[in-house]
Amino acid sequence: MTNVLLAEFADSSRLVVAARHVLSSHWHVLEAYTPYPVEDIAGMPKPQVSRIRPAMFVGGVLMAVLAYGVEYYSAVINYPYNSGGRPLDAWPAFMLVPFATGILLAAVCGFARFLREGGLPRLSNPLFGIDQFARASQDRFLLAVELPHEANDRTAACDTLIRLGAISLREIAQ
Repeated sequence: MTNVLLAEFADSSRLVVAARHVLSSHWHVLEAYTPYPVEDIAGMPKPQVSRIRPAMFVGGVLMAVLAYGVEYYSAVINYPYNSGGRPLDAWPAFMLVPFATGILLAAVCGFARFLREGGLPRLSNPLFGIDQFARASQDRFLLAVELPHEANDRTAACDTLIRLGAISLREIAQ
């Protein structure tokens, strides 16, 4: 559970200055909510590195190895069947099922990781219950900053944002 500090600004220039200062102070900017696109703020919240591809790779490889292991166990160890002198471990014939199930589990792992990274399924966001948030689509500019864990840093963050022109501050538990 993270605590978010929501700072409200009257104009975009103060929002940009505050966001730059917050980033230079090594605090984490989560999101900026504006009534229109502000180009200076577009690249400021640093995108998180996606871990979808590694999750898909690991899930696919593990499933393929597991499927091959089950086929090998069933054909060689559990129920060996000599059919025309062919080898019991016919790996070319065994590759179809591990390949298909590996792709299936890779897709499932990728989808599950996508939902996890996006914070889905979340039916409600605590920000939606704040009166100030409705004005973000009209005439206010909001900056969501992850609060530091120490009390001294929290008061310093609040004082800094007020000094940089924040009209109001609100702490939200997410």
